[in-house]
Amino acid sequence: MADFSTLIVDRVGTDDRVGRITLNRPEKLNALSSELIFELNEALHDMEADDSIRVLVLRGAGRAFCAGYDLTPNPGAPGPKRRYESSDDKRRTLIMGLRTSMQQVTDIQMYFWNMAKVTVACLHGYAVAGGCELAMMADLVVAADDTQIGHPGHRGLGVARNGVIWPLVIGMRKAKELSYTGENILATEAEQIGMINYAWPKDELEKRTTAFADRLANMSADHLAILKVNMNRFYENMGIYSSVRSSTEHDAMAQFTGYAYEWRDQMIQNGFKAALEWRDGPYRGTDTYKKK
Repeated sequence: MADFSTLIVDRVGTDDRVGRITLNRPEKLNALSSELIFELNEALHDMEADDSIRVLVLRGAGRAFCAGYDLTPNPGAPGPKRRYESSDDKRRTLIMGLRTSMQQVTDIQMYFWNMAKVTVACLHGYAVAGGCELAMMADLVVAADDTQIGHPGHRGLGVARNGVIWPLVIGMRKAKELSYTGENILATEAEQIGMINYAWPKDELEKRTTAFADRLANMSADHLAILKVNMNRFYENMGIYSSVRSSTEHDAMAQFTGYAYEWRDQMIQNGFKAALEWRDGPYRGTDTYKKK
């Protein structure tokens, strides 16, 4: 496999039959930079092509699984250039350019959803915003019991690019509540509402995740792939592809709401940390999971 700047790739389990990808930007809480997203796409393709890998585990290094998209990227950092520009030569934002660049990321998320390997997302710390989007596209999700899961990006930054497929995995009332508030919930509640499979004690997470993936890997890679495709077809027939595309387009449109413009003004005038305080301040002390 290729060497990566933002990922660690290794293998675990019986006869190394479980492939593992670790998001490796711990200093940024594994925020999704352009370089990381495109390297992840390459690593997923490599693992899909390897028949000796039966199950794939995706996890994060350091204090979190992933804290979302990198909102303070380094312009000089290596990484593929977007094929479509989201602004013109007068620096005016173009909705279809923005939509198309977002769809490129959605295409990678949908590849993760549909790749011919059983996938397990292993969460700890934070799995929020783009990190939550990514985790929800795995077949199975496990987490440390104190993991915070949610999409605070709904608070003025846009909408979940793939709807975090919540309408397919949890009930309508809770899906709407989480969407309208941008609130995080703990993994223990996420397990109760069917968002994830298991919430385990933090000190047992790595061992239990490997054992879980290794148990799934008892059958051959091709047979597991058939079982996965068969299951996925039910959700695809319910419209997951059209719904995810629609969510991405709504994410692009949401960049032009009054609230989104206020967010950008805060970023420009006061900086990133102050903008976060402006965004999250009104919710502080009201988050449901902190009241329990």
